[in-house]
Amino acid sequence: MSSLRPLRTHGRYEYAPITGRSDYSWPEGRRLAVYIGFNVEHFEFGQGLGAKLAPSGEPDVLNFAWRDYGNRVGVWRCLDLFGELGLPVGALINTALYDHCPEVIAAFRRRGDEIIGHGHTNAERQGDLAEADERALIAACTERIRREEGRAPQGWLSPWISESHATPDLLQEAGYTYLLDWCHDDQPQRFRTRRGELWSIPYPQEINDIPAIVARQNSAEEFADTIVDCYDEMLAQSAQQPLVMGIALHPYLVGQPHRLRHLRRALRYIVQGGRVWWTTPGAIRDHVAGA
Repeated sequence: MSSLRPLRTHGRYEYAPITGRSDYSWPEGRRLAVYIGFNVEHFEFGQGLGAKLAPSGEPDVLNFAWRDYGNRVGVWRCLDLFGELGLPVGALINTALYDHCPEVIAAFRRRGDEIIGHGHTNAERQGDLAEADERALIAACTERIRREEGRAPQGWLSPWISESHATPDLLQEAGYTYLLDWCHDDQPQRFRTRRGELWSIPYPQEINDIPAIVARQNSAEEFADTIVDCYDEMLAQSAQQPLVMGIALHPYLVGQPHRLRHLRRALRYIVQGGRVWWTTPGAIRDHVAGA
């Protein structure tokens, strides 16, 4: 009879049921924190990864142009909406944008939005890199953001949520205080790294337009309804525990006119409720870390 062995684990955190944790509140006694993770990305032309409307060979004009619509048109429509509703944004940026369309990042800078590291391009997975190369990528992206924005980013979302076994360690060693790759909880969690602590801020894969619209082929109306339903349910649940609701968006998807109209409806519904802390991932981390 074969013996049973413990399964391999990541070692970053222990199991802890949400029903058995200490209680706290967000600023002004709010119980639900809501943030927009706004993914602004740039892709290599003629090679590399990217969401697709339809299969195509390289050079993939169809899908490259569809995604570039987000940087040329969609992002500006979304910024108008965020301004109309007075919403802060966590801008998850590829550093390639500084060369391709610096006007876009300048718009977030003027608004005072949080700039969050998101690799150099979403045409590549950082988890495929050797550790030395991944460290160099993180260092180069961090330095470019520091040089352009006057401060280093506090948080990081790996392109395609692609991590190596060392990614949290490398981020902590590079000075990051939180990452957004993990969708395992509705509260911020401390991660262990080989040299210290790193916070994991919940980042959604359900309230996320790529899985919803590209993978599951939800309509614009269905995606907006999902946002509203999630908000209503999490607001009720937050009477028991403080919770985080992230809304992950990409301008080449929700910046399309027919989707933007439904996104406006969903966001306006939450704003008019007046019961949440609209915030950014960095502010959430600062609150739980007592910074």
